[in-house]
Amino acid sequence: MKKKFNVVNLITCIVFFAILVAFPVITMFTPKKSFSDIENRTLQSMPKASAKTVFDRSYMNKLETYISDHFAGRTGWIKAKTVLETSMGKHERNGIYILKNRLVEKIGEPDYTSIDKSIDAVNKFAEENDVPVFFMLVPTSAEIYGDELPENAPNVNQRELINYAYGGLGKKVTTLDVYPTMLSNKHKYIYYRTDHHWTTYGAYLAYAAAGKKMGYTPYSEGMYDIEHASDEFQGTFYSKALYDRIEKDVIDIYHYSGGESVREILVTSEFGKDPISYDSMYFREYLDVKDKYSTFLGTNQPVVTIKSDNDGGKLLMIKDSYAHCYVPFLTQHYSEITLIDLRYIQMSYKELIDPSDYDQVLFLYNASSFMSDTNLRKLAYG
Repeated sequence: MKKKFNVVNLITCIVFFAILVAFPVITMFTPKKSFSDIENRTLQSMPKASAKTVFDRSYMNKLETYISDHFAGRTGWIKAKTVLETSMGKHERNGIYILKNRLVEKIGEPDYTSIDKSIDAVNKFAEENDVPVFFMLVPTSAEIYGDELPENAPNVNQRELINYAYGGLGKKVTTLDVYPTMLSNKHKYIYYRTDHHWTTYGAYLAYAAAGKKMGYTPYSEGMYDIEHASDEFQGTFYSKALYDRIEKDVIDIYHYSGGESVREILVTSEFGKDPISYDSMYFREYLDVKDKYSTFLGTNQPVVTIKSDNDGGKLLMIKDSYAHCYVPFLTQHYSEITLIDLRYIQMSYKELIDPSDYDQVLFLYNASSFMSDTNLRKLAYG
């Protein structure tokens, strides 16, 4: 019996050391990628050693990261580790809460000094430009499904945050409060399970709720044909958690049954060059890659202009990416919509557009990105 026990121990040791040697060797000779699609991030490249980097340990730190990023079977190991940890009661990984039916973001406490600067910039913009200004701050899934979070899990009260922001806006800014709409429809598919965005249906509900204040009559749900363009979407939260036991998301495209009215999309990705023209709001090539949300208007760009055959006025949107699946609903009510993403603009907005050319301005942000945003304050220096 003792001999048999020793044989088992010997085999275990051999297997252990084989793995210990084999995986680094495999890692060394396997092709290296510079970007991980599944994790949606740039991987560490092989660092260069010098006397300075060796002495300050930055070389060793980067080398450890390089080995970790390119370790053979890395993704499989991470997934197995996540499953093991959740089975043991740990429900957070890389700032993502792992719930029964969805992943949600862990959001840090807001910096109200920074938020005040954003609010002041919006107020200054509204004072300087004689055009109706609207502001929509959308709660994220972390707020709407906050009751599903692990016990005592930190979670920002987004209702209070939104009220604070709306309370600081001046009389020249009309607020569009979609919080009650999102909360009352939480049992429906209004947020992606694996991504930080709202779904097309969530965006539709907000579009319908905002119609009265913005002066348009929203179309009913029955006036759209819904195309289930993909049921294989795993978004930004999945990239951080790498947890496969949450159902994949569906990308829905809403087609107005009265016919497509958009005739041209102009995308400015580089200033000083002419914008690139497209004939559709939907970039279907993204349905075949991981970043499927970019099907809506493509990836984030500094300026996008949508022209339609409708008789409505012109709308200027200052926004984050929540606007991308929202704006197609507005194209039925405006002849032209220009979207500006201040994250990619390092100049005065007045060098790009003249707000007086527009009939309305809409600020649209989700609460999480608004909390951390430092770009809105650029409006104060325009």
